[in-house]
Amino acid sequence: MTRWGFIIMLLAFSTPWKTQAQQKYRLTANQAIELALKNVTDIKNLKIDKELQIAKNKEYIGQATPQVAGSVQMQHFFSIPVTLLPDFISPSVYQVLVDKGVKDGSGNAITKPTGASKFFPAQFGVPWQTSAGIQFQQLLFQPDLFVAVLARQKAIDLTDANIRIMEDSVKSNVLRSYYSVVIAEKRKGYLDMSIKRLEKLKSDQEKLYKNGFAEHLDIDRTQVTLNNLNTTASQISNLIEIGYAAMKFSLAINQKDTLELVDSLSTDMVKQGLMELANFDYNDRKEIQMLNIVKDLQGLDVKRNKLAFLPTLATYFSYSKNALRQDFSFFDFSQKWYKSSVWGLNLSVPLFDGGQKIQKLRQAKLNVQKTDNTIENLQRAIDLQLSASGVMFKNALSALDIQDRNVQLAEKVYNTTKKKYEQGLGSSFELLQTQQELESAESNYFQALFDAVSAKISYTKALGKL
Repeated sequence: MTRWGFIIMLLAFSTPWKTQAQQKYRLTANQAIELALKNVTDIKNLKIDKELQIAKNKEYIGQATPQVAGSVQMQHFFSIPVTLLPDFISPSVYQVLVDKGVKDGSGNAITKPTGASKFFPAQFGVPWQTSAGIQFQQLLFQPDLFVAVLARQKAIDLTDANIRIMEDSVKSNVLRSYYSVVIAEKRKGYLDMSIKRLEKLKSDQEKLYKNGFAEHLDIDRTQVTLNNLNTTASQISNLIEIGYAAMKFSLAINQKDTLELVDSLSTDMVKQGLMELANFDYNDRKEIQMLNIVKDLQGLDVKRNKLAFLPTLATYFSYSKNALRQDFSFFDFSQKWYKSSVWGLNLSVPLFDGGQKIQKLRQAKLNVQKTDNTIENLQRAIDLQLSASGVMFKNALSALDIQDRNVQLAEKVYNTTKKKYEQGLGSSFELLQTQQELESAESNYFQALFDAVSAKISYTKALGKL
């Protein structure tokens, strides 16, 4: 199985089969572009990326708003925790006995015991405890969050720049597909006219042959030429069918849908708008726009790393009520609930991190330098692209003019030869030869027309004005 056969089979099995109403599209080139920009998967996904970035921005902003949380906790101690308390009772009792001069059974005076202090275990609390409260926290200043708030619009601008780059690529593909089909259909129309001319010539030759005024060799020559034209016409028809399929794929529509292309194409149409392509600015290129946004974001990253040396400040407040019970009677609200509340400020000051922040700041500045280098290199590449595409466009226009004149000359020669043949002053061989020359000139013209419109698309894209 060939590679393309495998891909087609894979697509056939991976595509969900469903009944879909067949649609009919009648499109100009601009309408085809609009439809593609709405349907193409890559652009859809980039627009989803924009929505994701908007949601992420709101997530960052949410961190700057008050954070409120509620909590409920219930505990049951099967064994109340034990605390060891110092033996503060025995020293006091002995001190009283000493002060009163009390003696023991042997008549000796009682004295305070010496040695290590003693402890006795004590259990504090009740087995059932519950608490319900609310906590409030507000960041007053945090470097990362502060920069994220500043960068949120730039992040969205970056997604827009990516969308515009993809749109340029889609426009280029759609226009090439569109005009390749238009030119092929126009070429097919000229071939059909040539076939009709040859069929009439063959019919006339057959009549002359029956009357003895022509040789069968003339008919055979005409038939050979006619066969070649029919073969070429069949090939063009197949190319048109493939072109429509490719066009539908570019537009992201169903292959079963009907598609009709409205616009035509001529030498004059290719030359339209040349004055508008005279001026160029690097900022017209979507890639430069994207890199400038990247550079702005990296500048904010530098700012973020500079601010990382500043402290973080937050405020908080907590309020709760606690119930302490001997049994499970929390819903007996006649018993007391004990309040607890606290407010405070939290200031976190970075003191020493082994130079991590300094190195992060250095890395951020180096990233800006890399982007500057990338922009400079891209500008040089754009200069080359403009120069090459401009020369190719100029050459394509020149070739188109030559081929256009060749078609006119070939038509003139054919019409003259045809009149001579009809008047009996020329041979069918000369007529067939001029017919083939006309067909060759038309073929070269249509190839030059496609080359010219393709070169114009490339040049316009290089200018950033597609």
